[in-house]
Amino acid sequence: MSIEVLNESGEAEVNEQMLIDVCSYALTAMDVHPDVEATITLVDEPTMADLHVRWMDLEGPTDVMSFPMDELTPGGGRPDAKELGPSMLGDIILCPSYARKQADMAGHDLAHELALLTVHGVLHLLGYDHIAPDDEREMFALQNELLADWYDSLSARGVEYQPKPTGTHAFPSAADRDELDRKMREADQ
Repeated sequence: MSIEVLNESGEAEVNEQMLIDVCSYALTAMDVHPDVEATITLVDEPTMADLHVRWMDLEGPTDVMSFPMDELTPGGGRPDAKELGPSMLGDIILCPSYARKQADMAGHDLAHELALLTVHGVLHLLGYDHIAPDDEREMFALQNELLADWYDSLSARGVEYQPKPTGTHAFPSAADRDELDRKMREADQ
């Protein structure tokens, strides 16, 4: 598995090795072919706002966007699809400064927020979405399960990044994230 992190955000507090670890863990847990490649790019808010309006037709920055390479991955790489061979899975774009604001509102640190967003981005690369309510519940439950299992795996592997948070929004439901999104929009106004 090859995961590259490009930090174009200007944020120095980002632990790139942690992002690679959580991304690799999520992909492995989802039975993605071990030769797959993915890129995580960290950008500033103006860059994310530009991507957000260009690709989603939504104004303002956001926390995470994913750009799967679907033409190379039958079924989007989902575990229930045809086996994924060696290929470029896609790109996850994270905005640490925006994520920091979310983390503050949610009551946990930036590192946890970036780990959560990375898992969220991985699931999007694999074809999961949260447009329909049933899909949203499935995706957020899977996201939280993968993230919690990753934290548990760290101690078993003797690896230490940030501590596993225990706050009510550390492993959010879709409704929790909707509420956080609403608060973020209000704060931006």
